[in-house]
Amino acid sequence: MKDCGASTHLLVKGFMLYDSLGFSKCMEAQSAFINGVILTPSGRAEALAVYSDRIIKVGTVEEVSQLIGPRTRVVDLGGKFVIPGLIDAHVHLSGYGLSLTQLNLRGTKSIRELKEAIRERALSLDKGEWILGRGWDQELFEERRYPNRWDLDEVAPENPVFLRRICGHVCVVNSKALEMAFITKDTKDPPGGKIDRDERGEPTGILRESAVKLVYKKIPPPSLEQLKEALARAMHEAVKRGLTSIHFMCSERFPDELRALQMLRKEGKLLLRIYLVPPYEFLKELEEVGLSTGFGDSMLRIGGIKIFADGSLGGRTAALEEPYADMPGNKGILIHPPEELKEIVLRVHRAGFQAVIHAIGDRAIRVALDAIESAIREEPRDHRHRIEHASLVNPRILERMRELKVVAVCQPHFIFTDFWAKDRVGPERAKWVYALKSLMKNVVVAGSSDCPVEPIDPLRGIWAAVTRPFLPKNERLTVEEAIQIYTKGGAYASFEEDEKGTIEEGKLADFVVLSDDITKTEPDKIKEINVEMVVVGGRIVYRRAT
Repeated sequence: MKDCGASTHLLVKGFMLYDSLGFSKCMEAQSAFINGVILTPSGRAEALAVYSDRIIKVGTVEEVSQLIGPRTRVVDLGGKFVIPGLIDAHVHLSGYGLSLTQLNLRGTKSIRELKEAIRERALSLDKGEWILGRGWDQELFEERRYPNRWDLDEVAPENPVFLRRICGHVCVVNSKALEMAFITKDTKDPPGGKIDRDERGEPTGILRESAVKLVYKKIPPPSLEQLKEALARAMHEAVKRGLTSIHFMCSERFPDELRALQMLRKEGKLLLRIYLVPPYEFLKELEEVGLSTGFGDSMLRIGGIKIFADGSLGGRTAALEEPYADMPGNKGILIHPPEELKEIVLRVHRAGFQAVIHAIGDRAIRVALDAIESAIREEPRDHRHRIEHASLVNPRILERMRELKVVAVCQPHFIFTDFWAKDRVGPERAKWVYALKSLMKNVVVAGSSDCPVEPIDPLRGIWAAVTRPFLPKNERLTVEEAIQIYTKGGAYASFEEDEKGTIEEGKLADFVVLSDDITKTEPDKIKEINVEMVVVGGRIVYRRAT
């Protein structure tokens, strides 16, 4: 290290960090990452230095070398490309971890294939044990129909079966599961849900939205240890894909999810930063202990409150202004009447929380924006309320989103999975499905996967946003824009833009090393880029085996 004079110091996030040698030399970095191509707001750098969990220098190898001392760990990046840590702003982390031990039905091509998977699982279980799975999509089935209870009964009559559709908003169950949930011909549809029935009025086994819970609540919940293992599995997969932060859409098991994460942190196994988004049902408990959005620290903090306004396009339960093009007469489902949603959002807003509203269809988005506007009028503040998905918009919605300064949290990979979107809403409305470019022109957009709905792979999300198969090309993003929604956008959506989202001095040392320069890669090959290394707070949490 070079002698820098007796008064040398660095200002990092408001704190003076001094050399332990009486200010006689420049600070010795704890880690230095050199010989890379590093994407920064001002261009490209060659190296960076880390002290504690912060970046203290970004520049040339020569500049960073001045901070390298005998105790500095030096990592040679070998010319690899470095981008800011990627942020997935909408992940069902425990659901994903648990799904890794359940039937994976993604890509199943027929009901026959679905039944065979169930048959095989039933053979490995005792009578009465639950068969759980997710990922089926009737749009891919040769039979061109939904599976039903009788299909499942043929292969697993003695085991209750519960299989979620790929969107998570629809499930199919067998007769045993219906019996355990006391669902019969006489059972009424629950508010915000639907039980599909045949021509005789008998339940078919297809349950939509809140009706899914009628069976789901009968499934034995995982133990705290099982939940902890599921979260650990999910985090391991997340960092392998380049994620350094996630926004965790918590479930009805939120208290246990929080306990499990705290246990993992104590054991040094919390691999990435987590912004917790509990369901609305827990607002009262959070209020009682005086918590609100932002409580916690950079590794684990309370975020917003999740609220459902509608369902999914895939299940035709997203609430639309006009009927579905491929199902005239059906406009989807509003989970809450408009006035009720206003009351819910106002309560969340007044409690100091960010409202995180699932709204896919244009009618649901309009109703959600009405609720947000009403809350802001009552109590103006920097709310950053969020519309999760914002799948079908229009010019008026975009204008209102801009005026209300909401954040749009979108899932680019839906573009690839929902290849049927044009048929679902018709060619005119299809222009406004997953309109990422238009959204970015009006509001801050954060990228996400909605995993396990889509793969927990931000590079595939960037690929989908850039290539935009099956939908009008004018809404394609540039690679730089796509990276931005998974970095700066995600940071802004959690009020952390001063802490992360870019590689800058003073910010958290979260970054990802890629095998190739993503900005110079052919768009269709982006999904083939390898994640070589992931660093969270200066700590290497993943390194690809060579």
